[in-house]
Amino acid sequence: MLQVENLSGGYARSHPVIHNISFEVQPSEMVGLIGLNGAGKSTTIKNILGLLHPHQGTVQINGKTLEQDPTDFRSKISYIPEIPQFYEELTLDEHLQLTTKAYRLDPQVAKQRKEDLLEAFRMKKARKWFPGTFSKGMQQKIMIMSAFLVQPSVLIIDEPFVGLDPLAIQALLDLLQSGKNQGMAILMSTHILEMAEKYCDRFLLLHEGHIQLHGSLTEMRKQANRPHATLEDLFIETAGSDT
Repeated sequence: MLQVENLSGGYARSHPVIHNISFEVQPSEMVGLIGLNGAGKSTTIKNILGLLHPHQGTVQINGKTLEQDPTDFRSKISYIPEIPQFYEELTLDEHLQLTTKAYRLDPQVAKQRKEDLLEAFRMKKARKWFPGTFSKGMQQKIMIMSAFLVQPSVLIIDEPFVGLDPLAIQALLDLLQSGKNQGMAILMSTHILEMAEKYCDRFLLLHEGHIQLHGSLTEMRKQANRPHATLEDLFIETAGSDT
């Protein structure tokens, strides 16, 4: 589904942030992207989305790059950013209507999904409110609901749990599990390692722009020669080392 090959990039060619990164995310799979602040997680995500142009390497969804077919590429991917992005002049309802039109969703299907999402995140009373009046957690819910309204083939998530209350976190986890069951490929960047260990199928542990460990927890334990290590143990040991 999502294939990243030999990806290098950053904000300046003279100072790449990520170096020769290769991985894939298959349908019905959640891959955890973990690492310290500055390890290259957000840069990797921005290169996948096309917000940054790679210095080298390719990103493909179903065998096609963004350059080969921009419309098809973008139609198959949704993104939940760490910092909510919204239009001050649009209500919550209007944000979801805009997503419906932008992705050319079937109006009746989108309407039912919208009602289900508003119910799941307890946002029905806020549907006519403007997001500038929302709390950080409520603003994040706009991003989450918009992404799941699309039901994309590939979902990219950057620190989605920041600001969410426990009920909203569980609602998001339920949606992620449901998406996996329906064939969604999910790449999730998070610092909540206990949650990642519980819900992710595989992991990419980045350090200073390089993949240091990758695979299932069992596979990464073998790579690190730590047969009983938790994900947090591996993270601390890898992040504390020099490349």
